[in-house]
Amino acid sequence: MSREGKLSFRVVQWDEQLLQAAGKVPAGPLFDIKCPEDAVSQLHLPHCETTPVLPSDGLSVVHISDHGMSILDPQEITETHVVVDVPHLSAFGLVWDLIKRFLNIQKPISAQVLLFHQRTYTKLLRKLTVFLLPENVPLQEVKVQRENTEYIEVPSICQLIKGHTYSLDCPEACKIQPVSALFDLKYGPNYHPTFEIRLNLSTEEATVTVQDQEKKLVWEYHVDLTAAPSTQPQADEPALLPVRTEGGSDSSSASGSAPTEPASVHVAAGGGGPDPSGQNLQRGDEERRLFSVRKEFIERVSNSVLKDLLDVLLENRVINSGEMESIQALPRADKARELIDSVRRKGNRACRILIHSFSKVDPFLCSSLLK
Repeated sequence: MSREGKLSFRVVQWDEQLLQAAGKVPAGPLFDIKCPEDAVSQLHLPHCETTPVLPSDGLSVVHISDHGMSILDPQEITETHVVVDVPHLSAFGLVWDLIKRFLNIQKPISAQVLLFHQRTYTKLLRKLTVFLLPENVPLQEVKVQRENTEYIEVPSICQLIKGHTYSLDCPEACKIQPVSALFDLKYGPNYHPTFEIRLNLSTEEATVTVQDQEKKLVWEYHVDLTAAPSTQPQADEPALLPVRTEGGSDSSSASGSAPTEPASVHVAAGGGGPDPSGQNLQRGDEERRLFSVRKEFIERVSNSVLKDLLDVLLENRVINSGEMESIQALPRADKARELIDSVRRKGNRACRILIHSFSKVDPFLCSSLLK
């Protein structure tokens, strides 16, 4: 029997000494979650692995409460999340087995490059602040700590290796500091910039590249510094923590806030949460937004998510049975390509349905792509 409840969470500091004593290291943020007893039965915690992971590979969930710390075995590990049943709520986070992680120390993880713009750093200069972070750090958590800067929406995903040194290049810059930085897996609650780029106030465009320690290109973006500021996050914008209500089959998303004040959302029986993309779409924008994430959608969306999206599109008469069967017969990448291109060709209503469905079926990936 499901029930309504008010769920709140915030990212808190890991006690790494406690983890090391248990032979574990952090693999994601530690979420302090509060909700009426029995209102939530399952959590989907985002990971940032770039290759398939089995439960035997050493990725698990830590549960920390007043009674101590326990290790929970995942029910399932998908391409984007670790699914775990929860007896009651307190603090939960992903961890790696210390030895198994050490054996894979050179394995890249899915990371994100976040850009923030300060238009008038001084009378003569503007500033770009660059963060290199694991992909499963919620964007909202970083945004709320950068109140006086503008977040620049960019295709942010790249692959980085823990312990490797990275550097920035920007031909238009007056100064970049530091010269290089070590990439580490920092999971908050405080997020500090990796690099700072200072530019002349008259600079209107800049090309920012991230290079590895062998000077190979890892990430590149051409920034328009004259673009209108991105809307800053509101307190009720959602973050990325899908949950399952007791007895329900649907997922809801808890909404994020500043680390000092836990945000909340009502968890209803079998109901969905707020739009995990964190965007209020304007009519006519949907097709352009889908096109802007087309490449990453094709590369990253899983077969199981594609299957669910096809079901929703069929139910809403966006596609017919023949189109569905034709798409289902394709390999995963071709299936994703045909799905997103077919929907884009059908106009903004179809695009709106796909975006909304995507935010429900895979809120973490949707929010990551449609920032």
